[in-house]
Amino acid sequence: MLPSVNTDSKPRVVVAMSGGVDSSTAAAILKEQGFDLVGITLKLWPQDCLARLEDKCCGPQAVMDARNVCHRLGIPFYLVDEADEFKRNVIDYFVAEYRAARTPNPCVICNEKLKFGALLSRARKLGAQHVATGHYARIEKGPDGRRWLLKRGADLQKDQSYFLFSLRQDQLAQVMMPLGHLSKDQTRALARQTGLKTADKPESMEICFVPDRDYGQFLTAAAGVGKHQGQIVNLQGQVIGCHDGIEFFTIGQRRGLGISSTRPLYVIELDAVQNRVVLGDVSALECAEFLVERCNWIPFDQPPPVMTLTVKIRYKHSGAPATVTPLDNGRAKVSLDSPQRAVTPGQACVFYDGDLVVGGGWITR
Repeated sequence: MLPSVNTDSKPRVVVAMSGGVDSSTAAAILKEQGFDLVGITLKLWPQDCLARLEDKCCGPQAVMDARNVCHRLGIPFYLVDEADEFKRNVIDYFVAEYRAARTPNPCVICNEKLKFGALLSRARKLGAQHVATGHYARIEKGPDGRRWLLKRGADLQKDQSYFLFSLRQDQLAQVMMPLGHLSKDQTRALARQTGLKTADKPESMEICFVPDRDYGQFLTAAAGVGKHQGQIVNLQGQVIGCHDGIEFFTIGQRRGLGISSTRPLYVIELDAVQNRVVLGDVSALECAEFLVERCNWIPFDQPPPVMTLTVKIRYKHSGAPATVTPLDNGRAKVSLDSPQRAVTPGQACVFYDGDLVVGGGWITR
């Protein structure tokens, strides 16, 4: 049976429908609980770009699947054009970060600006009090009853709290995540039970707007990033090759460097000012201390002066013990108990206390 909840009132909820099994099942759960639902899919690309996206988020097949699920559940469905917002807030950011020798994390920005920004505004215009998504994370009221807390999803293999660290209190207060206590297997089982077409639909493991994970091709074809040759140097500053643009490299990269060497070489640093790629041995990727900027703190407005936490320096990172020291101007210093490999400027660093997301920020050089 679908999980139920006891509530005196059933407000209107806008469900962000991606066309996948997760958002479909989230809608089915809320429908069973008696909420007044409206399904919305955000069209994030101009019409002439949609065909190449196939069944990715907002592609033609995804829209058809979302519409089919809403019809099956008996709820209204709308396709809303947010292509301009997506380009301004996500694509332009994505390109600018690579040009600045940082590795972007567009999923965090898309959640903050589109799913829990523009979509929340749309929801209010439709008289909805909440936006629901298929994220594997939990939002709960804090013990004091005043602040909203963000926690890991019960299925740690699917937990997506890392991508949500930047959400503010006003956003968390209006968001529902019905899958937070479920595993992926339970989600699929509920979808099958409800007769949803998306029950066995495979999930995409890529950034939705980058086909085949070819970031270089996307930057060239869609963003107009042209070749601009620069030097490849070793840690001693000696020139050992040339490159066609720092945008096509990331920290920790080993393959596709265009350098012959008797030992494995890795990208250690990207220098946007001098347009240089710095290579070195794997040991040079180790980092024990770094800064993060634009921090967002969730359980409190003002963090304690020093915190012992677990930090994740990228989504698939298992987490590492660290001392986090908040600084001025929204910054924090992260001192790792054990050095970690490939701490990458531009990526999100998220702070955890057990399952609780304490906050996070953006790794700076």
